[in-house]
Amino acid sequence: MASVDLAPSPVSAPTSYPSTWLRQLVSELRLVFGRRRNLAMLVLLIAIPLFIGIAVKVSTPRPGDGPPFISELTGNGLFLAFTALAVCLPVFLPLAVAVVAGDAVAGEAAAGTLRYLLAIPVSRTRLLVVKAAGVLAYLAAGVLLVTVVGLVVGAALFGTHGVTLLSGDTVSIGNGLLRAAAIAAYVFIDLVGLAAIGMFFSTLTEVPMGAMAATVVTAIAFAVLDSVPQLGSFRSVLLTHHWLDFGELLRSNIDTPSLLRWSLLPLAYAA
Repeated sequence: MASVDLAPSPVSAPTSYPSTWLRQLVSELRLVFGRRRNLAMLVLLIAIPLFIGIAVKVSTPRPGDGPPFISELTGNGLFLAFTALAVCLPVFLPLAVAVVAGDAVAGEAAAGTLRYLLAIPVSRTRLLVVKAAGVLAYLAAGVLLVTVVGLVVGAALFGTHGVTLLSGDTVSIGNGLLRAAAIAAYVFIDLVGLAAIGMFFSTLTEVPMGAMAATVVTAIAFAVLDSVPQLGSFRSVLLTHHWLDFGELLRSNIDTPSLLRWSLLPLAYAA
């Protein structure tokens, strides 16, 4: 069989290069956000803070019951965003990432469109960058929706005022909103590593469900290993080990070096 040269042909006009990237990116975003299963996952993420808020409103949780920050929720609606992120991070957000990242390349291969994308011509590097941008945009949308809906529903059900931090100090609502934005950014970075793993699996198969399942199993394996105390310090290099450590951002004296070190771990996995 004769080999096919997939190298991109010279661009006739230098000014068309950025516009080509933009067209590809817009097309990819339409594909990612236009699929029904992806939209269904976003609807599920929106529903979680709403259900948590209603459940807490009709029944007062006791200290120590439920997910982190839920006992502080009745006193300040801002904590609904933190509680919703703590609930979504171990399961729902990784599942959403696995669905989109696993389908990124394998979905094109299964549909028979991958060969045409590479023959346009489009370099493999550009294709992967655009696919990665689509996955990260979806991840950012998911984290943002959980945070914003949590803030809005929490404010409507419980009201907002000065935020009492885990260290006991009270800060203004504006400071609390800034901390909520920082927590959302931390959660986003936490999941970048899993998104990269999902895309890696997606390049190894033409079966999207296989890549999705492999990504979910990887996240579960990390979580299971992280729950074994006998592994000692080895657990600190597991992808999921610092996922719920965003509580550090709710202290008066934030341990910035530790936060930076924890944030570099998922970026290292992505690399």
